[in-house]
Amino acid sequence: MRIYPKLFNLVFRRMDAEQAHRLGFGAIRAVGALPAGTGLALLERLYPVHDTVLKQTVFGVEFPAPFGLAAGFDKNAEGIDALAALGFGSVEIGTVTGQGQPGNAQPRLARLIADRAVVNRMGFNNGGAEEVARRLKRRVAKPERWDKVPPVVGVNIGKTKVVPEDEAATDYVVSTKLLAPYADYLVVNVSSPNTPGLRNLQAVEVLRPLLKAVRAAADEVVPGRRVPLLVKIAPDLADADVDAVADLALELRLEGVIATNTTIGRGGLKSAAGKVEAAGGGGLSGAPLKERSLEVLQRLRARTGGRLVLVSVGGVETVADAWARLVAGADLVQGYTGFVYEGPAWASRINRGIAAKVRAGGYTSLRDAVEAARVS
Repeated sequence: MRIYPKLFNLVFRRMDAEQAHRLGFGAIRAVGALPAGTGLALLERLYPVHDTVLKQTVFGVEFPAPFGLAAGFDKNAEGIDALAALGFGSVEIGTVTGQGQPGNAQPRLARLIADRAVVNRMGFNNGGAEEVARRLKRRVAKPERWDKVPPVVGVNIGKTKVVPEDEAATDYVVSTKLLAPYADYLVVNVSSPNTPGLRNLQAVEVLRPLLKAVRAAADEVVPGRRVPLLVKIAPDLADADVDAVADLALELRLEGVIATNTTIGRGGLKSAAGKVEAAGGGGLSGAPLKERSLEVLQRLRARTGGRLVLVSVGGVETVADAWARLVAGADLVQGYTGFVYEGPAWASRINRGIAAKVRAGGYTSLRDAVEAARVS
């Protein structure tokens, strides 16, 4: 019997959404912080996932499982290992900005339960690159106990709100120099709708010099290792603009694209108009993104022909959703909003379900099973 949906209906849905997030994440961190690795071991036993068939090497990094946690949940790198112990194969922290900032005024997070969606206008609230870098450095100096493959840590960086658009590249470079040494991969976020002017940076003539600057900065501070660099795009881009970003990523030899971020659209929702209006502006995530996120993934795959790593996020709720993204061309899959509605067993359930599909087909590796499904 699944307990969390009852807990959500009885407790969390009655709470302010941001307060519920703080409470839930705080509990996860508290268990993970129990001494001598006992908390992580407990979470791993409660939410087992590690299976050798799920391991794969993507842009030179070994991922223990294909389904990971998208940016936005752990903005300040406070609970990476505890989250990974729940079954996420990777944890993408952030979005982190060059300067710390409080984000937008509260309330800034709302649920549309009928749509299994969340509306956020958080505004990149985080402690800033210097603070997050210190936390990541401490984690590297005192690694937690991992019997299996340790979690992959992605670092998602964005623009500080007070920094003018024409100085954005400099701001991203500040974050890159501080954070790249601790990142298994680095993500340039130019697609959140909650920082004024940020999405303007998706225009290729602006994005090109920004990505070049980030690439150069990462190479400078991590001279012995090429830190994989990806760009995260919005679902609201026109198809021609999706193509343009894909072409730019290939031109600059980026490692990949993450598609997609939240949407500013509100079409086709099941929630009453008053509920949608009360949720306010900001980015919509969750089930309503499923169709467009898949469309963007398929377009990127067709445009790039497997020459870029594609990470699919948006509307992923079930094993079937995650598997469909892998078959459609994703190398990795991420989720976030499903965590709100499904609870702590969600990641383990999805990754174990993917492993079951691989083994049911008689395969010993995820890559072989996915390739076979793509041609069937």
